[in-house]
Parts: sequence; structure tokens; C-alpha cells
Amino acid sequence: QVQLVEYGGGLVQPGGSLRLSCAISGATVDYYAIGWFRQAPGKKEHEGVYCISSGNGPTYDRDSIQGRFTISRDKAKNTVYLQMNNLKPNDTAVYSCAAGGWCTTYTGMDYWGKGTLVTVSA
Repeated sequence: QVQLVEYGGGLVQPGGSLRLSCAISGATVDYYAIGWFRQAPGKKEHEGVYCISSGNGPTYDRDSIQGRFTISRDKAKNTVYLQMNNLKPNDTAVYSCAAGGWCTTYTGMDYWGKGTLVTVSA
């Protein structure tokens, strides 16, 4: 069974950085597409932030990220990372990773982690 666990959330000041980790078990890290999604406080929608395709496929990021975030994959640690720089208050959300056959919407993925809270505040 595929399981995903997120780490690395916390409180950070505007302009700061965080690196989120998505540790995967039950499959190799490049077998599935791995997406990062976020759910802002009071909102129902999980919006896509960044996604890395399986194998050597492409990555996809949200326009509003504007180059501030990067996604990477460590095969030795079976982990996908989301490096977030120049964080803004409206980046505050619960960030979750999910695995699926290809990069798609949150509900279109096959496996989901429980999420980690990122709060950007002075």
C-alpha cells in the first residue's frame, strides 16, 4: 500500500523559506507523479502548487508561484521536496502531497498524505 507523509511545515515570516518533504513508502519515488497541493484556511478547494511527473517527465507549477518554489525528487531517500522561498502571507495553507498516474487535480490523484501546516506571518 502506498503511503505519503509530509514534514517541514511551521511558522515563517514573510520573505522566509521552508522546505517541505513528502516521504513515500510502498512505491519508488519516480513510479508515480507526485503533486503538492494546498488548502487555504476556510477554503474547501485543494489547489495544485507543483507536480513532478513519473520517470523523467516534466514538472508543472502554478502561475502564482512565480518561480518562488521548486520541486525535486531524491531517489535514495524516496522523498519529494518542495522548496519554498520568498513566502507570502497568502501562501498560508495546509500543504499535502499526493501520488497518481499523472499530474492532475487533487481529487484525480490516487494516494494522499495528511498534510502539514505552513503559516506565513510576522
